[in-house]
Amino acid sequence: MPQRLRFVRPLDRRRPGAYLLVLGALAATAAGCSRAAPAPVVPAGAQPVTPDQVASWVAPTTPEGHQIYRFKWLFQDERSSAGGSGSARLAGPDSLRFDVRGPLGAGAAAAFVVGDTAVWTDPEDIIQRLVPNFPLMWAMFGVARLPEPGRALQGAADGATTVWQYVGAGDTLSYARTVGEKGRLVTEFRERGKVVGRAETALGPDGRPLTARLTVPSVPARLDITFVSSSDTTAFPARVWRRPPPRQ
Repeated sequence: MPQRLRFVRPLDRRRPGAYLLVLGALAATAAGCSRAAPAPVVPAGAQPVTPDQVASWVAPTTPEGHQIYRFKWLFQDERSSAGGSGSARLAGPDSLRFDVRGPLGAGAAAAFVVGDTAVWTDPEDIIQRLVPNFPLMWAMFGVARLPEPGRALQGAADGATTVWQYVGAGDTLSYARTVGEKGRLVTEFRERGKVVGRAETALGPDGRPLTARLTVPSVPARLDITFVSSSDTTAFPARVWRRPPPRQ
């Protein structure tokens, strides 16, 4: 089972930037956080597929080299909203350093993630506050994850769209990826049949994220990210991956 993280509902007004990683699902209107659960990403009747097939579908989403993304974000729940700016540094195949802040630099937060593990976070509880699990976090950057051992694999490919899912004891992680001028990656995690989080990420022709929306129905809450730039770069210096010094 993908590592499940605790999602704390109240918005910490002292740390509005901390709510960047509520990476849930991406497709509701501002009033749509409490709408009915959407249809499953992978239709009923999907056929068993092999690990090699799944690996070939995941591979185009896996980061290569080094990229820097800059973005704006907006978090909303039933009671309040907060927004700001941020950046993310990705190093293929599975390393991510993100930094976020609110207006005028308030609520700064950062984390270093490798795969499904948070190497460090600042503040310590930032990821636990915000993300149902790491696959949904990665999905907001247009990245799909390989299955854990022992999962039942199902999927299908039809033209520009490929759907696949990993089914375990009580939980299901599903993906739908469409390529082309209006590409997108839809990712959904269900536990005992209920949607825990759903992320919808619009992709450019190069597969990089343009916008992302994460919806967490149980809160309900929504996080929107608008990517304002992306660029390739050389390898990051070692200091990028280090925990920042204590804040004064």
